[in-house]
Amino acid sequence: MIPALRKAYNAAFTQEKYAAFVNDLSGTHPGQLDFRVAETPIFVPRAFKEQTLDACERIIDAILDPGYSAKSEAAIPPHLRVPGEDAHPHFIAFDFGICSAPDGSLEPQLIEMQGFPSLFAYQVLFPEVHARHFEKPAGFSNYLNGFDKESYLALLRRLIVGDEAPEHVVLLEIFPEQQKTRIDFAATEAYLGISTVCLTQLQQEGRKLYYEKNGKRTEIRRIYNRLIFDDLFQQSVEVQEKGKLFQADLDVTWVPHPNWFYRLSKYTMPFIRHPHVPETHFLNSLGAWPSDLENYVAKPLFSFAGQGVIIDVTTDALDAIPDPENWILQRKVPYAPVIETPDEPAKAEIRIFYFWEPGTPRPIPTNNLARLSKGKMVGVRYNKDKEWVGGTFCWFES
Repeated sequence: MIPALRKAYNAAFTQEKYAAFVNDLSGTHPGQLDFRVAETPIFVPRAFKEQTLDACERIIDAILDPGYSAKSEAAIPPHLRVPGEDAHPHFIAFDFGICSAPDGSLEPQLIEMQGFPSLFAYQVLFPEVHARHFEKPAGFSNYLNGFDKESYLALLRRLIVGDEAPEHVVLLEIFPEQQKTRIDFAATEAYLGISTVCLTQLQQEGRKLYYEKNGKRTEIRRIYNRLIFDDLFQQSVEVQEKGKLFQADLDVTWVPHPNWFYRLSKYTMPFIRHPHVPETHFLNSLGAWPSDLENYVAKPLFSFAGQGVIIDVTTDALDAIPDPENWILQRKVPYAPVIETPDEPAKAEIRIFYFWEPGTPRPIPTNNLARLSKGKMVGVRYNKDKEWVGGTFCWFES
């Protein structure tokens, strides 16, 4: 995106340097890196960064509208509602595609958003290791809003650990040792001193939860929740039964509260009108299908990581959906193949991390991740046997 930096980076790149970088990164937490690391970061000019952040702020304005809370009540499946919801989410992740604007310039277009954590700890480690092997351009940072590593981790610690001792705070997942993102769990443990715990290891006694730490039964007072119900329902009956503790009235603080996974999600997008948010409709709100369905994508509201998305939409495919109230139809955006690589150019998505500290009026931008793709979608299944694709980050011009 900044031609001089891209040209210099590509000219200096070697497979040997890349292999040494990945080896260094994976060696930080051995056996935990389980997804492809892209060969390059994205160099983002100041104007594009400001355009992206402005879009985030306007979306947040819509979320803060007093009427949105009532509108989003319908987003939470009644049988999955968790007691004790707080006033706002601790985290919001905004995914933007780098797209071609009508005038030929580049612009961000919102793809999805989620009131749920992302790779918040790994994205501290990743750019730091990268800078040991490849030159970091002067006047650029992966952090936003004036944050650096120390202030970012301090805020992350306040949000997740709060005033509790780390042994009373856990990162909760289902079989975390099997998750593709487990390197982030390891990094979270290293930076914050909390433990990663599987749902199956929780012990409930009345309104309290416990887990075993160093052979000692330890009370859980805060839960950094990384568990997604969609994943839970793919587990055995025994594991699903264990998941019913989410609907119990527990003496714990959720970070973030699970209801925000639904309130701030693809469900939010039909309520937003903004040049950087593509036209989006609830599937059951349409009296007739658009005549140009080839320009739309259909998405299940509450899936994760691109599961269930229909890219090549047809009337037959839409008619066959049994629960249209749980789907959206979104106008496709023209991803720009803007990242020059040794073979074909790559498309990119940027995820902006927003953190919302209790007692403050609105969330603030802090950090990012990015993903490169040469397939129809961003994801492993669409980028098999390709290079210069996968997970990465942005260097933002200050």
